[in-house]
Amino acid sequence: MPTSPRISLADVARATGTALGNFDAASVAKALGGFAGTRMGGDAHPTIADISECLFFSPGDGRIWLQDQRMVLLHTEALGSLRREMIDSLGQAQARGLLTRAGYVSGARDAQLVRKQWPEADPLAAAIAGTRLHALEGVVKVELVSASYDPDTGSYEGEFLWHNASEDDEHIAAYGIGGSPACWMQVGYATGYVSTLLGHLVVFREINCRSMGDAHCRVVGKSADLWDDVEEDMRYLNAKEFVDTAAYARPAPRAADLPSSDAPAGDAMVGASSAFNAACHQLSRVARTTATVLFTGESGVGKEKFASMLHKISPRKDQPFVAVNCAAIPETLIESELFGVERGAYTGASVSRPGRFERASGGTLFLDEIGSLSFVAQGKLLRALQEGEIERVGGTRSIAVDVRVVAATNETLRQAVREGKFREDLFFRLNVFPIHLPPLRERRDDIPLLMNHFLNHYRHKHAGQTTGFTQAAVRALLNYDFPGNIRELQNLIERAVIMADAGGLIDIHHLFTSGETLTADVMTLRLQGDSGTLNFAAPTAAPASAAIGTPPPHAALAPQSLEQTERDTLARAIAASKGNLSAAARLLDTTRAKLAFRAKKHGLV
Repeated sequence: MPTSPRISLADVARATGTALGNFDAASVAKALGGFAGTRMGGDAHPTIADISECLFFSPGDGRIWLQDQRMVLLHTEALGSLRREMIDSLGQAQARGLLTRAGYVSGARDAQLVRKQWPEADPLAAAIAGTRLHALEGVVKVELVSASYDPDTGSYEGEFLWHNASEDDEHIAAYGIGGSPACWMQVGYATGYVSTLLGHLVVFREINCRSMGDAHCRVVGKSADLWDDVEEDMRYLNAKEFVDTAAYARPAPRAADLPSSDAPAGDAMVGASSAFNAACHQLSRVARTTATVLFTGESGVGKEKFASMLHKISPRKDQPFVAVNCAAIPETLIESELFGVERGAYTGASVSRPGRFERASGGTLFLDEIGSLSFVAQGKLLRALQEGEIERVGGTRSIAVDVRVVAATNETLRQAVREGKFREDLFFRLNVFPIHLPPLRERRDDIPLLMNHFLNHYRHKHAGQTTGFTQAAVRALLNYDFPGNIRELQNLIERAVIMADAGGLIDIHHLFTSGETLTADVMTLRLQGDSGTLNFAAPTAAPASAAIGTPPPHAALAPQSLEQTERDTLARAIAASKGNLSAAARLLDTTRAKLAFRAKKHGLV
């Protein structure tokens, strides 16, 4: 059967007068200006017109060709659906490897087409043809930043920006903004194209990605021997049938060593920092008494856990422990919840029932979010604390109760008293023995213990098979601000245990998948030979949401003098502690006196 005539895209454009795209001479010349080479211009072959001549459509046969390569037009949503199926069924690492290798094959085939069709083309002109092919195929718009190639040594380096990446659109639609790059097929394509074109392994890495919250994707490609390490790239690429990678093989990554804790499962009383030990010491001192205790601190620092432990180590441990979240009870019901109600007290009160005070009699009553109580409820609570007796709603007699009251708040009650929001007499009745629980960012020594503790707990709970954390994950967690404190750390690790592959390690992209903001102000020591320079732009602290504007990872800072380094370190610690020198001293593991002396020397206080 005779085949239908083939019509090229260029023929269609000439016949209809429709432009092929935004590949005008000026923009092409501008893009090519970054190449370190000669004889490069907008008319260097193969041009976009040359490439478009190779694309043929045969609607009658149901076939499309790119020269002699069969092509297919496929909906990006279909590719996105396939991508999701692969990630959900195989895990992210395996799916990334498959898609990267598929992209490598596509890039290698396009490179073979260019070498066959234009064998005399300048190497850099042939290289730029790959960016045009990628755009023509509807994958991504490529913007050249810089590129260089030494034909004598074969050394290649290039940097490109990717706009409108189709992979990002589908990945963000399925999983939202995450902590790792997602243009896996495109990275594989770039690696396959340039490696095949030049005849040796050139590895591309995605440094910035829209799937990580960046404005656009940025990729850097280098000859493999110019990278410090390529074992991670080889793990996903595994391109042995195209390029020999034996020289770049590395052992599999090991899990980071974390200290362990003897705390029972589910108990968040885990820590080793001086702040944690100080709170525990205060807890043991007051536990043997009947004094009222007021826990203060941000939400999520473990106030209820400390209150529960206070009860467990007190003489009342065999009696009830009753916890009440005052903020969760409507104002109209708080009195009946605390003090109980008599039958017929109001419509619907068909039976008498005891309140929390009566149920906790002989034991401990924990009142969380105490600052949310109304003035009326505060007055009745004050009377119960002073008299040791209560009266049910609708009742006519007083009931004696023996209750130890423990309260907690994340507000500053003294400030609430000054603003007229909290009764001063009740505040002094509660503030008999205050214990302040510092936020997790001020007790970073506890983070490794808590990580290991929660990892073991959730591996058991969810039957997880992950073997530990990568070093990058440990660094990210140690430098994260934890606005949600221990509760947030607990949630992050539970999420990571669920997402991590069986037998694999928990990495950054397993932890930060919900818009968390990672700081770039991490001080690390970058070694070069036998010397080192302090670097305040840590490469592992990547943005996890579009809300942050961190400097590019490649933006290295100039080495600083020792005096300037000390001043910057002190300034950061004081700023992080909001001017509290004691807190800043704890952050730097020094005494307040030493910190104050050095801060005064540098004019910081």
